[in-house]
Amino acid sequence: MNERSRLVQQIILLAGDIIVLALVTLFGFARHGELASGGVRLMTTFIPLVVAWLLVAPFLGVFDLQLAADLRQLWRPFWAMVLAGPMAGWLRGVLLNEPIQPVFVLVLGGISALALLGWRSLYWLVISRKKPLYG
Repeated sequence: MNERSRLVQQIILLAGDIIVLALVTLFGFARHGELASGGVRLMTTFIPLVVAWLLVAPFLGVFDLQLAADLRQLWRPFWAMVLAGPMAGWLRGVLLNEPIQPVFVLVLGGISALALLGWRSLYWLVISRKKPLYG
C-alpha cells in the first residue's frame, strides 16, 4: 500500500470515528428529548468526546492500519473508548463547570465503545473482503 492510500485509509478511520461519536451524541440528546433544543449544547458533549478519543486512541494503536485490518484487534477501539469515556466526562464537567455524573460517564463511554466497535467491525468487513461483489 503506497503512502497516499495509507493516508486515505487513516482519514477514513478517523472520519468514521468522528461521525460515530457525533451520532452517539445526537442519539443521547434525542433519547432525552432534547435534540430540538440542543443547539450549541450538543457541542458540550461532542467536543469533549472527540478530544478524549483523540488523546487516548493513538496510544492503543487504533489508527494503525495493520491492526485495524486484523479481526483479533477489534478490542482496541472498544477499550480505547472505555478509557476515553471518563476523560470525556471530566472534560465536559470542566467545560460546563458542573459536577460529573458517574452514570452519564458509564453510559457515554459504554454506548460510544459499542458504536465504535460496530463501525470498526463494518470497516474490517469491507477491507477484508477478498474479491469484489460484482465482476
